[in-house]
Amino acid sequence: MTQDVSFSTKTKQLIDSLKNVCANFGLGNDGNEFKIITQVFLYKYLNDKFRFELKKQKPKLAEVENLVQSLAAMEEEEYNFLLAGLDPSVVRLKPHQLISYLYNRQNKDNFGKTFDDTLRQISVENADVFSIKSSSGAKDKLFDELSQFITDPSQRDAFCRAIINKLFEFSFDESFEDYFQEKYDFFKDIFEYLIRDYNSDSGGKYAEYYTPNAVARIIANILVAGDVKQIRCYDPSVGSGALLMSLAHKIGENNCTIYSEDISQKSSTMLRLNLILNNLTHSIPNVIKTNTITQPFYLNKKFDYIVSNPPFKLDFSDFRDELEKDSFRERFFAGIPKVPKAKKESMAIYLMFIQHIMHSLNETGKAAVVVPTGFITAQSGIEKKIREAMIGRKMLRGVVSMPSNIFASTGTNVSVLFLDKQADPNKIVLVDASKLGKTLKEGKNQRTVLMPNEEQRIIDVMNEKRAEEDFSVVVTADEIITKNYSFSAGQYFEVKIKYVDITAGEFAEKMKSYTDTLDSLFAESHRLEEEIKKQLRGLRYE
Repeated sequence: MTQDVSFSTKTKQLIDSLKNVCANFGLGNDGNEFKIITQVFLYKYLNDKFRFELKKQKPKLAEVENLVQSLAAMEEEEYNFLLAGLDPSVVRLKPHQLISYLYNRQNKDNFGKTFDDTLRQISVENADVFSIKSSSGAKDKLFDELSQFITDPSQRDAFCRAIINKLFEFSFDESFEDYFQEKYDFFKDIFEYLIRDYNSDSGGKYAEYYTPNAVARIIANILVAGDVKQIRCYDPSVGSGALLMSLAHKIGENNCTIYSEDISQKSSTMLRLNLILNNLTHSIPNVIKTNTITQPFYLNKKFDYIVSNPPFKLDFSDFRDELEKDSFRERFFAGIPKVPKAKKESMAIYLMFIQHIMHSLNETGKAAVVVPTGFITAQSGIEKKIREAMIGRKMLRGVVSMPSNIFASTGTNVSVLFLDKQADPNKIVLVDASKLGKTLKEGKNQRTVLMPNEEQRIIDVMNEKRAEEDFSVVVTADEIITKNYSFSAGQYFEVKIKYVDITAGEFAEKMKSYTDTLDSLFAESHRLEEEIKKQLRGLRYE
């Protein structure tokens, strides 16, 4: 535990140091600061992971005093043979691309160009594994030319020296290398810390994409039962990938392949880092930057598991009319939201994602979708048509209504829909978890945090199909139809009236008490009436 804290603290210190470098060169809170921090952190991580894997492959390298010199002294054939033995998900580096080599070269002329060239070479030579594609097939760069973010050319060498010095200063010694085998449960704190300062308007509204760990854990533990292998997992609005990470770790990284789509470049960058930190590098080629609604890259692929926390409100009026074409009609069976006369940004784009998800499940597929709670009770419109389809197609497994403020970035109440192509229409579980959780203050926002026992309670009633008074109910599809397709647990709770047996004498005594009280109240009412009349008679016109 002490080592866990030490490693986490040291890594956060590295992130803070990189932020200080940016601030010292005029890039504090600059739009490019995010790119610099994430890319330099990634370079550091890949560098250390490469060193770690080399030493596993050839233990004698752990004993050498200067790793760079030892690697450089190898014959090309020997070095290539060493690289060939590494796992395909490990970055391939040359000796001159290691941090320690650059550290020793920092006083040479044009160091900024050397630094940029090094990162560019790493990007090109590892593009097949680490690049993200757009829907057109174009690949992005793993690293930008970071010195170019400094507008004053005379400061670029100094900026790159400052970066390489921080990376060298925070070298992780051998006692930390064990943590490269850890999973998301360890790295999640570092990841959250890394994006914390970018969860605001100035940093890019990244909180829109980040799903609380509690929600991600609940979804994974409800969706996945038993041992599953060769699984395709998909998120059409992936954000930073929190839902997919929890799902993959529940299934097992080697038992699943991740597929994702998102229109945001920042999202794709963070997801790539998340995949690398979580032993899921093999899925990076399946990360696609695209508009899932109009240009879905995986339209013809069906999935075993789909998870999504789609954007609830977003202006898509620019391409809304295009969706009316016949080619979209099968996928968007319930219709396309109309453009409101005011506040176009309030368009309910999540309704498109729900329909897309229903279309993308295979014959045994399962899905979990975060929706605004208003969706589950809407009495008409596209919302109701979608719910009718879920019941008609026998794919609703259950719904969990979450506590308010479960997302720190929005006060919108949310629920989670659980879909299953093999769901039992006679045992649909509806859960009202709105009263659970502890409220915490985070800056100007309030956030509700679920306790571990509360998470488990939600998971258990869903998986065991168990009814609990004022918490969960098990209903049939026919019952839901009679309630106008409402998915709200509260509308199905039994209203209980408590009866207490009393004797005839006790009954007479109670009735006398009620009569005496009424007589007293009536008498007081009569007194007040007379007083009011008296006051009125005393009024005079002047």
